[in-house]
Amino acid sequence: MSFLGELQSRKIAVVGAGITGAAIAKYLINRGITPIILDDKSKTIEGIESQSSFDEEGLDLAIVSPGWNANHPIIQKLRATNTELISEIDFAWRVKLEVAPLQKWVSLTGTNGKTTSVQMLDSIFVAAGIKGISCGNVGVTVIQALSANEPYDFLALELSSFQIEWSSEARYVACAILNIAEDHIDWHGSFDSYANSKMRLLSYADLAVLNADDVEVVNRSSSWRGKKVFYSLATPEPGELGLVEEILVDRAFIADPAHAQLLAELSDIKPAVPHNVSNALAAAGLARAIGISHDDIKVGLATFVLDHHRIESVLEKDGITWVNDSKATNPHAAIASILSQEKVVWIAGGLAKGASMEELVRRATPRLQAVVLIGEDRELIHSALREFAPNIPVKVIEESKSPAELMKQVVAECRKIARAGDVVLLAPACASMDQFTSYAERGELFAKAVLEVAGA
Repeated sequence: MSFLGELQSRKIAVVGAGITGAAIAKYLINRGITPIILDDKSKTIEGIESQSSFDEEGLDLAIVSPGWNANHPIIQKLRATNTELISEIDFAWRVKLEVAPLQKWVSLTGTNGKTTSVQMLDSIFVAAGIKGISCGNVGVTVIQALSANEPYDFLALELSSFQIEWSSEARYVACAILNIAEDHIDWHGSFDSYANSKMRLLSYADLAVLNADDVEVVNRSSSWRGKKVFYSLATPEPGELGLVEEILVDRAFIADPAHAQLLAELSDIKPAVPHNVSNALAAAGLARAIGISHDDIKVGLATFVLDHHRIESVLEKDGITWVNDSKATNPHAAIASILSQEKVVWIAGGLAKGASMEELVRRATPRLQAVVLIGEDRELIHSALREFAPNIPVKVIEESKSPAELMKQVVAECRKIARAGDVVLLAPACASMDQFTSYAERGELFAKAVLEVAGA
């Protein structure tokens, strides 16, 4: 019997009632299957209330949402009762094998730049007239993309370390690994465990597009024997993608790698800061891996508009530029953001997720004019500043009445500090949930406060 046929007779649990879990539950319900929904918090999906426990016997299959740790009591209990556990990615893959066997998947991961890169690929799909969509850790879930009314020929999956950790069945025509730096150490337990989760993606791909500028990616991929295509901001060797003066070029996916084919010009990439150009090369590599033409890639990159809260200019006034990079939620993203500017008044802090701040501060120091700190783990950054940048002025903003009031205080303080030629940069290097509902709310409140306080 087919997998979908077997589901009708199995007792199924969906672990997690967030966006992914809700999508899986709704898919099952639409097929006439009523799952048990397990979650620590009380939620209702299509009339089904989630529960925090379940009977010891009788569950056949549990579909696990991203972010659920193997040590969670619900997961441990499921394993103790010999329930089959699969990720939402592998569940979607099993469905895909039956409902869309010709559909091809590509995937992309990294500590930073995932969403931008996969959205660039989305733009390339549009330029090429290809029925493809990005999904997974961005936009719609994989099961939603898979069950669209008009089937897609390609799915581009943005995958977090959580999703890769739980998955072992899905197969990809090509994958890309952008970079690996400290993040989610609190969940994985160590940097090595986190990095290994990212690199596991190689095991499930026929070809890998890899960032040659990232030491961790290069070193950790050295033992993999699949086809590798490296990209970098340097002049590419045969078999690579790279940068020649003002041009992004392909020397990998062409008939004669002794020559080079234009992918895009730097003027096509907006903003053309180094990490964004690197993202464009990764997207172009995946596009070439599935046969999209160089001309279509150029058009797709030129028409791409960067997502909100990613190095987004909010205001330029009195010679001061105010930039929202609220999505810089870890040190690696923050340093890329800081190094893309010359003179920075830096707004930082939040939840560090186990990451250290010393390397970030050490590298950022030459660009910093002053620092304004917020959030639960602000002292981690302050301590690193005292060690590596003792002469940089620091202002600590204590707890405020509301997130909106907090951002007004932050902007007012930065307005006092900043001088003509400075960039006031919100690149927190931390997650937002200690003081805001999300990085998006943090960025929106920052932008609003800038316009109200600095733009007045």
